[in-house]
Amino acid sequence: MRPLLRSTTALLLALGLVACKEQAPRFEQAEPGESLSAGTTTVMKFDQNAFSMPSANLSPVRRLDFSVGNSFFRNPWVIAPASTTARDGLGPLLNTNACQNCHIKDGRGHPAPVGNGNAVSMLVRLSIPAGPEHVEVVRQRGIAPEPTYGGQLQDMAIPGAAPEGKVRLSYSTHTQRFADGFEVELRTPHLAISEPGYGALHPDTLFSIRVAPQMIGLGLLEAIPEAALLANADPDDRDGDGISGRPNRVFDQLTRETVIGRFGWKAGQPSLNQQNADAFFNDMGLSTSLFSGSSCTDRQPDCRALPDGGEPEVSDHILAQVLFYTRNLGVPARRKVDDPQVLAGKTLFHQAGCQSCHTPSFTTGDAAEPELANQLIRPYTNLLLHDMGEGLADHRPEFEASGSEWRTPPLWGIGMTQTVSGHTQFLHDGRARNLLEAILWHGGEAERSRQVVLGFNAEQRSDLLAFLESL
Repeated sequence: MRPLLRSTTALLLALGLVACKEQAPRFEQAEPGESLSAGTTTVMKFDQNAFSMPSANLSPVRRLDFSVGNSFFRNPWVIAPASTTARDGLGPLLNTNACQNCHIKDGRGHPAPVGNGNAVSMLVRLSIPAGPEHVEVVRQRGIAPEPTYGGQLQDMAIPGAAPEGKVRLSYSTHTQRFADGFEVELRTPHLAISEPGYGALHPDTLFSIRVAPQMIGLGLLEAIPEAALLANADPDDRDGDGISGRPNRVFDQLTRETVIGRFGWKAGQPSLNQQNADAFFNDMGLSTSLFSGSSCTDRQPDCRALPDGGEPEVSDHILAQVLFYTRNLGVPARRKVDDPQVLAGKTLFHQAGCQSCHTPSFTTGDAAEPELANQLIRPYTNLLLHDMGEGLADHRPEFEASGSEWRTPPLWGIGMTQTVSGHTQFLHDGRARNLLEAILWHGGEAERSRQVVLGFNAEQRSDLLAFLESL
């Protein structure tokens, strides 16, 4: 370790600012197999298509199944009635007409442009404060939907229907200063909905901006044993480290039971299949066996009267093909794992206590797809909810997640965001324009770690970012 880094670490430990109880490890060499973030499923692709490759251990026959699922994920759906009966029934209300439009190149979405603009790859979730009359809908949906517009604003519509509104974004800014005087400008998004198509929204409507996440490694996250996730939960902070992660408990539409959530920004979905079905229903207005009927509400009768593509519009066969595709999108190998700067950054990552939430590794158990089973993976997430403080709060509960709690997002592949998605906008609403801004928005349970990072000098900041960009 460099002398400057060693002395800074000693100072931080003396001040009690490091999140973990014991001195963090020093990393002077890569761990065995560390570059293989997803075990034998890891792919060796590092261009703009790096997130669109099948798991490396899929057989040629299974790769054909992957390609079929990809076609339904990538190609647009059309308005009913149509000659393309396998892909019709779009809308009437929607955010986009193809999955790939939000998850561009299977990567991360981006916020809408400032002012009036199409919010493709960004959603606005809606709800109202729940009352006694909402007990059953909250049990099943996790929210009390806005009475007219439902749980999600659809800003596009097919002919004959009015879009639900237009999304307007603006930003205010403030400056965060490091101990050495370096300053970073942070921006706070402000949302407004103009031109509501079906009357005024409820005066107590709760809004949450959600940018589409990257799609890699989802089947592996689904295959992490529940016991392994619960082993990292500490809802009462019994060990006194300030970190109190807990699972979200959500409704499984298939089993009709309450189970642990894994997917979505607040871990509001229990399985990848339900996550996909929810996206078909709310993003494109397409029914499935899990979510039947129309996404138009009872207060939108003209919308409900428009033609549909039958019930369900997405057959179980097509849903299964999309599920196979989304389960088997491979994770690119890490780069520069032996680089001295990356190793120094990894040491700093642990000294700041970031691994307390971004758990480096798990071993998958039994999996729905045999290729995903028993893999040592390094996703850098625990899939648990953590209170991230007032700065990131959307004040919108979802199942057991509070308005300031978010699921720890996986970090694998984050260093490929610019290459794949053409931008570096991070966090649930895309407010952070780079990784350093994203770090500085961490508050709540991560406040202690943020304070450690604010003590880093220019060289240490560069080292930490080099590590993150290697993931």
